[in-house]
Amino acid sequence: MSKSTIRVVELFAGVGGFRLGLEQANNSESQCAFEVVWSNQWEPSTKVQHASKVYATRWPDAVHSNRNIAEVATESIPDHDLLVGGFPCQDYSVATTLSNSKGLIGKKGVLWWSIQRILSQKEHPPKYLFLENVDRLLKSPSAQRGRDFAVMLKSLDELGYAVEWRVINAADYGMPQRRRRVFFLGYHRSSPLYRTLKEVDKINWLSSNGVIGGAFPAVFEMSKDPLVSFALTGDLVEVSEQFNRGGKHSPFENTGIMLGGTIYTGKTKAQYSGPRCTLKDILQTEPAAPSYFIAPEAMDKWTYLKGAKNELRKTKEGFEYHYNEGGMVFPDALDSPSRTIITGEGGKSASRFKHVIPTSEGLRRLTPIELERLNMFPDNHTQVEGISDGKRAFFMGNALVVGIVKKIAEQLMNQWE
Repeated sequence: MSKSTIRVVELFAGVGGFRLGLEQANNSESQCAFEVVWSNQWEPSTKVQHASKVYATRWPDAVHSNRNIAEVATESIPDHDLLVGGFPCQDYSVATTLSNSKGLIGKKGVLWWSIQRILSQKEHPPKYLFLENVDRLLKSPSAQRGRDFAVMLKSLDELGYAVEWRVINAADYGMPQRRRRVFFLGYHRSSPLYRTLKEVDKINWLSSNGVIGGAFPAVFEMSKDPLVSFALTGDLVEVSEQFNRGGKHSPFENTGIMLGGTIYTGKTKAQYSGPRCTLKDILQTEPAAPSYFIAPEAMDKWTYLKGAKNELRKTKEGFEYHYNEGGMVFPDALDSPSRTIITGEGGKSASRFKHVIPTSEGLRRLTPIELERLNMFPDNHTQVEGISDGKRAFFMGNALVVGIVKKIAEQLMNQWE
């Protein structure tokens, strides 16, 4: 019996983490299968499109676009059932209203509005959305905590979507990296899951029975009211200008649902008792190149940057100030999940934030393969002619954990119809 096809469009594709997770989910026993029918990757700050080059190399038959998504006509994007992507965290404030048919527009260059534009202009919008962002989205900007997320939710509500979200730390579920990201799913009002969401017990759905809850079980913190609800009132301009103005804390907790303009949100913690992967588990057994080892003459610089500081510093203008910061574990512990990979992992220069591990040959940095493994990518996924090891490290600093996508995608397939 052939599986029914779920047509997918992948935006902000990077080196293909979402696609890898969806393809791995296709190995499940579900009667559905994901097929990426169109993808887009564009890096505005670089002349050479390295990430797109990796993507096109790994999927040479893909219908792949390497253009600024803001300049891609909506009609050139195929109809699809599921839109996925890890879009950048930016300022989502609404810039202005227009008297013509374009309606509300956001600030130029803010990529969320490209998603909004595609969803609003499609005659047959996708039934489902599967998106990812850094967890600070829930509490930015500092002057209006949670406004950016509220703008995003309000725009989706106006387009007929319900949304559920969860902040997931990959290491809490046995994966090899402590990487916190917010994952959220959108359900169009024409979809069966939208109708399901209107009927279910929201606490059970979010903790164990829903798409995210089924993939990553959680428990709500004990309190009288585990879920707090409030209405997201006003139009997009009002939300942008007034939401939580003066508030010290974001009203959005790490877990929640938006349905019909009402927010239900509460704080959960992971519920997991399975095997756990550590930094040691992902290390290569073969020797690393000499360039990855810390030279003796560089050790003092590394030790200083990793260490605690309480010192007097001076600005270029001559202003003196006291600088304090705590020390970091140096070298990194091998018996626990790794710290979060950052985009600056590559290169020989000493750094406070790069990983350094102990080996029998001395201290060294992580290799590109080890960084790929921390995000659960296949070995050498980013090894493409013309791509430096430093750029490969940069890719992994921007990437998501493939295992999270796979598990959520499996649950989405199971509940698709």
